[in-house]
Amino acid sequence: MSTEIAKAIVDGVLTGGVYALMAAGLTLIFGVMQIINIAQGIFVVLAAYMSYVLQTYLHIDPFVGLIFTMPLMFIIGVVIEWGFIRRLKPQNRTALSILVTFAIAIVIEGILTQFFSSDLKTLNAWYVEKSVHVMGFYLPYIYLLGFALAVVMLGALYVFLYRTRGGQSIRASVQNRAGAELIGININRVSAITFGLGAAVTAAGGMVFGATNSFNPNSGYDLISRLLVIIVLGGLGSIGGALIASIVALVIEDVTAVVWSPVWASTMFFAVLVVVLLVRPNGLFGRPEARAQ
Repeated sequence: MSTEIAKAIVDGVLTGGVYALMAAGLTLIFGVMQIINIAQGIFVVLAAYMSYVLQTYLHIDPFVGLIFTMPLMFIIGVVIEWGFIRRLKPQNRTALSILVTFAIAIVIEGILTQFFSSDLKTLNAWYVEKSVHVMGFYLPYIYLLGFALAVVMLGALYVFLYRTRGGQSIRASVQNRAGAELIGININRVSAITFGLGAAVTAAGGMVFGATNSFNPNSGYDLISRLLVIIVLGGLGSIGGALIASIVALVIEDVTAVVWSPVWASTMFFAVLVVVLLVRPNGLFGRPEARAQ
């Protein structure tokens, strides 16, 4: 039993890295723009389909395909922010963003269904089926690569936010939107870049998701519920919190499946959120005012 628990912990950590990659864009967008992007789940699925098209029709490896999918998702994010999010009035921006992004998710789901039907798809590569034997465990290459990609992407996002002029503009907009405008920061440009970055990071998460799960246009619904749990658990707006919350939640879920029952595993994923919020209403790393950190 102890070996099975240890294996569950390792699996939870690796899977948690993948979920953190998918949740990073969601928490970044909320931290900067106070937008609850309900379309994040379908963004992940859309990115998975992009990788699927590149692999199936152009024979491009999913990881190499990120060279194409990340810029494309960035452009899609900028267009959505400009066309829909920017039109929302500041006084009810957060509430209306739920309805607007939900509508966007429905439209994208319809388009994907039209082109790809509802049949399940998956990404295939040599590292999807292969495993490496480490200290008695067989660890799938795709999860190891996905976790490494999550660390690199989240690290790059942190460096951008804290070590570049663009990142300083974003953080200034978070801390004091009116003050940022007074010192010459173009808030509309910052918002567009932020939404684009959130979508671009999601491209990486979508690729790994597509390689580790079968997916169809309806897969976004289960995803968004889990991603929302992760960003609330970690603290709204906290990128580091999203990573730790993902790992904690997935480890508890996997250990529950081994120790108790797989039937209760998913329930425990959501129960962790309730327990944490009773003790820390702002999440593990949240503050009274949500912000990207």
